[in-house]
Amino acid sequence: MARYTGPVCRLCRREGTKLFLKGDRCMSGKCAIERRNTRPGQHGQARSRKPSGYALQLREKQKVRRTYGVLERQFKRYYEEAARRPGKTSENLLQLLEMRLDTVVYRLGFGDSRAQARQLVTHGHFQVNGRKSDIPSMILKPGTEVAVRENSRGGEYFKTRALMLAEKGVPPWLKLNPDTLSGRILALPTRQELELPFDEALVVEYYQR
Repeated sequence: MARYTGPVCRLCRREGTKLFLKGDRCMSGKCAIERRNTRPGQHGQARSRKPSGYALQLREKQKVRRTYGVLERQFKRYYEEAARRPGKTSENLLQLLEMRLDTVVYRLGFGDSRAQARQLVTHGHFQVNGRKSDIPSMILKPGTEVAVRENSRGGEYFKTRALMLAEKGVPPWLKLNPDTLSGRILALPTRQELELPFDEALVVEYYQR
């Protein structure tokens, strides 16, 4: 399946909740969920039947996949890896997704959305432990340092971003240094530390059916 390139607000409307795919716009009155919280398409306002258990599981799986911008095959591989690891599969899955390089860049505040962070990584603006990396799906570990490359710090985007980072908070499992435009992963995140618009336990049920 090819990557979705249409209006991302349609995805939020389809899932009936904010997936925070457009950064600050999602927090304003321009958010599609605030203006028109109906499913997209000509039958969006039609009354729908009570969803089955399978439908609920499918929708939660789609919410997670769309939130992180992951394709279907790739997402299934993440689930299989999470199932192999010790501990709760649902929490392992979230940790794998949160430890992606593009997600860490987003959590550190270098991008307003995961899609923007993914584009910045793809364009080669970041280094991991001192080495350039342009692979958004790269899985990081606690202790890893992510920094804006020296050649990119002089750009207008990162000059403006540096001023914003000083006022931005980061999750407790990350440490941000606005002066050097760098951050470090302190630990793996726990479910209690994540504010996410879905129930990942239903995703596990979807793949275990």
